[in-house]
This record gives sequence, C-alpha cells and structure tokens, in this order.
Amino acid sequence: MTTWLFDLDNTLHNASAAIFPHINRLMTRYMAHTLQTSEQQASELRIKYWHQYGATLLGLVRHHDIEAHHFLRATHEFDNLAAMIEAERGLAWALRRLPGRKILLTNAPERYARQVLFHLGLQTHFHACYAIEHMQVRGRFLPKPSRTMLAHVLAREKLKPHQCLLVEDTVVNLKSAKSLGLRTIWVTGWGHATKKTVGCPQGVDMKVQSVTQLPRAIARLL
Repeated sequence: MTTWLFDLDNTLHNASAAIFPHINRLMTRYMAHTLQTSEQQASELRIKYWHQYGATLLGLVRHHDIEAHHFLRATHEFDNLAAMIEAERGLAWALRRLPGRKILLTNAPERYARQVLFHLGLQTHFHACYAIEHMQVRGRFLPKPSRTMLAHVLAREKLKPHQCLLVEDTVVNLKSAKSLGLRTIWVTGWGHATKKTVGCPQGVDMKVQSVTQLPRAIARLL
C-alpha cells in the first residue's frame, strides 16, 4: 500500500502570507528577550540557525540551552489562526482521491499543526502526525531533513521506503528522502523562491504547483 508523507506549511497551505511572518516576529522577540540582545541580532541569529540546522529551535537548544517546549508554545500563539490561513479549495477532495494512507510530517509543533489541519478541514484524512516534538532520536532533536529521523519514522510505521512518497515544498528535505529510497513530489505554488525554477532538481521525481493537482498527475509516478 502506498503511504503519503505530507509536509504542512507551504505545502497544504500558504504559510508565507501571514503565518510565517507572525511566527518570525514571535521568535525574534523571544530570542531578543531570552538572549538579552537586540531584535536585529536576534533576527539574524534566527535565520542563521534555520539555515544551519533546518530549524531555529535546534540552534537555540544546542548553543543556548533553551527549553524546547516553552519556545515552541511561546512562538506559535495566534489570536485568530483561522483568519491567517490561506489555502485552495479542493484539498479534501484531492486527498480522498490519493490511494493509501496519509501521514503529516512537519517541523512545526504538534498543537499548531493539528489546529491548521482542523481549520483546513483535513484532520480526518491523516493516519498519524509527526511534528517536531516527535522528531527526537536518542534524546536529540532531528527534524527534516534528517535521514536518521525519517528512517526512524518509517520503522515506527513499519514502512519500506519504496512504499512512500514525500510531498514537500523544500527541496533539501526531498533530496534527503530520495536518498533513502522514497519517491518525492515538490509543491512549488506557495512561498516565493520556487516559482521561477524550471524543471525538477536532482532528488525530485515530480513537480506540481498545488496538492490539488496530485490526483491527475500521480498516475505517471505510480
């Protein structure tokens, strides 16, 4: 049976429009207050750790002994999350048309991820949710693009790599999954950096602009 591993932000919805800017502001303020630095310095450090580790949280835990769960709670608070979500119609229809199980695999915290799924009306479509709290191996946080974490998830779900497809907006995460033997689909419609790219980068089996295009496009890959 095919199993679909779906990213959340900028894959199932457009997080770049309102949600990411809000989270970035909260992270910057949290870091400036906790590390006793300016917001400009905190913002630069936030971006540095995101590029270096795949998640700002990892840099803060490794270099500043930040308590992970407190950081995640404080930086994912929303007065009206539903109003900030931007997504296409037809997502539920598309997921129903895809054969096999669906698993959410996101570097975001679980509470936020489940809230987004609820507001999108997709919560019943996913067999499991692996958020950043679950991406710990031997006590270390290993979010995407970690091969070790992904292999751990597959083992826990009793899945073989060739049975799985990862649907993502981030190419480095797709390349990591491809190196383990998963098939990979790149969603390019959200965010800003991917739209001008022509063709599929190495490690990407298929490119679609939107998840809603998958039911028609997937026959070529399966």
